[in-house]
Amino acid sequence: MAHLTGKKALILGGSRGIGAAIVERLAADGAAVTLTYGSSQDAAEALAEKVGAATVQADSADRNAVAQVIASQGALDILVVNAGVLVMGPALELNPDDVDRMIDVNVRGPYHAAVDAARQMNEGGRIVIIGSVNGDRMPFAGGAAYGMTKSAVQGMVRGLARDFGDRGITVNSVQPGPVNTDMNPEGGPMKDMMHSFMAIKRHAQPEEIAGMVAYLVGPEASIVTGAQHTIDGGFGA
Repeated sequence: MAHLTGKKALILGGSRGIGAAIVERLAADGAAVTLTYGSSQDAAEALAEKVGAATVQADSADRNAVAQVIASQGALDILVVNAGVLVMGPALELNPDDVDRMIDVNVRGPYHAAVDAARQMNEGGRIVIIGSVNGDRMPFAGGAAYGMTKSAVQGMVRGLARDFGDRGITVNSVQPGPVNTDMNPEGGPMKDMMHSFMAIKRHAQPEEIAGMVAYLVGPEASIVTGAQHTIDGGFGA
């Protein structure tokens, strides 16, 4: 299917894991895709060559750098904010600077990116922010700061959906549970603990997350906005 033919998409944080799967899926659906990367230049360039995408280096914690990337794209049809940082540990022991950077990437970054993109986005555009089921549920100690950032995404999505709705621009979040990536491999040491909370006791694959994103940015989702779309195997049920 090529139902995104003629659409211009920007994926912030698209070189690995979920982001790379989203790049592949949207390119396969016909979109002209640009992806950003932080430090994974080789992975980004290999992916871009594979699917015919463009790459731009940008630190997702740097608001000005991301704003410049967005401005350089002109009128977008699709923005997906996948860039994210995971910092977990006892609240009394976490490095405050690490927490602040996580807030910059997970909260400030998506907000400013969405607003900057919407300024020049085409009518009926799509904005998707990758959140986490931990915005709904934090069933273990050490995740307060991370959960806070993902709960912030929920409020952001609800509010921006109303701000941009008169132009037909939809704003949604996708909330994965455990996903098989470098950050959280399906065979990792936390596997059994995470699966114990789940109805379907396995990690999702990045392609499954990309499938939900593909629906939200496609033509059938023009009335879907301001919502959190959880894909977690029942982790938060």
